[in-house]
Amino acid sequence: MKTTISLLQTSVLALSLLTTSVMAAVSADEATKLGSTLTPLGAEKAGNSDGSIPEWTGGLPQSAGTVDSKGFLSDPFASEKPLFIITAQNVDQYKEKLTPGQVAMFKRYPDTYKMPVYKSHRSASVPAEVINAIKYNATHTKMVEGGNGVEDFRTAYPFPIPQNGLEVIWNHITHYRGGSLRRLITQVTPQANGSFSPVSLEEEFTFSEQLKDYDPSKQGNVLFYFKQRVTAPSRLAGNVLLVHETLNQVKEPRLAWLYNAGQRRVRRAPQVSYDGPGTASDGLRTSDNFDMYNGAPDRYDWKLEGKQEIYIPYNSYKLDSPKLKYSDIIKAGHINQDLTRYELHRVWHVVATLKPGERHIYAKRDIYIDEDTWQAAIIDHYDGRGTLWRVAEAHAQFYYNKQVPWYTLECLYDLISGRYLALGMKNEENQSFDFSFTASGSDYTPGALRQEGIR
Repeated sequence: MKTTISLLQTSVLALSLLTTSVMAAVSADEATKLGSTLTPLGAEKAGNSDGSIPEWTGGLPQSAGTVDSKGFLSDPFASEKPLFIITAQNVDQYKEKLTPGQVAMFKRYPDTYKMPVYKSHRSASVPAEVINAIKYNATHTKMVEGGNGVEDFRTAYPFPIPQNGLEVIWNHITHYRGGSLRRLITQVTPQANGSFSPVSLEEEFTFSEQLKDYDPSKQGNVLFYFKQRVTAPSRLAGNVLLVHETLNQVKEPRLAWLYNAGQRRVRRAPQVSYDGPGTASDGLRTSDNFDMYNGAPDRYDWKLEGKQEIYIPYNSYKLDSPKLKYSDIIKAGHINQDLTRYELHRVWHVVATLKPGERHIYAKRDIYIDEDTWQAAIIDHYDGRGTLWRVAEAHAQFYYNKQVPWYTLECLYDLISGRYLALGMKNEENQSFDFSFTASGSDYTPGALRQEGIR
């Protein structure tokens, strides 16, 4: 696949050949590029040579559209039409700007899979306080021994000018989610014919700095708290998962607990990591497939391949419309591609290869991370035989009213079984993301789970 690598990426690529034990933050002089030749998050501010990727000019303003009574956003690009549509018949013309997994989807579903490609918009930004934190991180944050954690870190994006693949991955792991959030979402695992039974989830994310009673001496090594309660179907309702996601995972690994409503017991849940099964996923998702990729990076070697221009799901407001039913989105083999929007963007390409002696059902992951948000956009997963197995796509949107980039929908396609998982739909819910949600440390203790799980 052809790459487009600038002088900046050339130097980054050379540095990536060094071991990921490089721990140093960048110099103050290097950090001055943030906000000048680079965006505040570290992307190239300039567009590409032919203008198909525009210059970043600040992202969408908070007034870019309207917000309805449920919190759903209007589509700032609703009047636009696709520039072209990639199909199985013309996919060879566009292979240089597609991942192997995307190409495989056209081969697996030649009659139905398509990619409507629209004009590119660099819509993302973050609040001023996050930008200030990123400036601090650039010259202060370092990886701990082995790269399994970071120290002297604030808020989000520890390495806006990354020097190797693992630093890119840490930017994704810590990507900004609005500080504190409550969301009601639906997950489905359709059968090969498209039939599905929805699983309803109530989730809370709270970054430790946003706790009402934040105390660095108590919560200083926790990146965020995550609570997930199943509300339907009835056979699963009341089960609650609690996660303390740690920042320095050498000092303290992830802590997880599970409340089982049937047993009315709280148990430690060490299986909620790596390739442990995802919640109600019917075997179609691992724990570290959530949020495209999450958790300790210690089982893989991470190689930075450089930057590429590829078509990725972006500005997916149409897919998030409250006018849609889940049955409008979920179809046999894959979601309804007529509702999707792809744009040409620059991505960081990182290859994760399983270390000798380590185990995981994915022996290799090809990860493509959007330069403007540090969110993974596409991940191709390979099994132990080197066979392309699963393809993950994240349909992203920018919550411009709150200046938060995040996902509309995550899809994980199993090329072998012909099934897939779709996580994050909220079209039929009574509320979009609630970024005004607040919590205390006492809300995220194992003792609080029993009350959360009452049916």
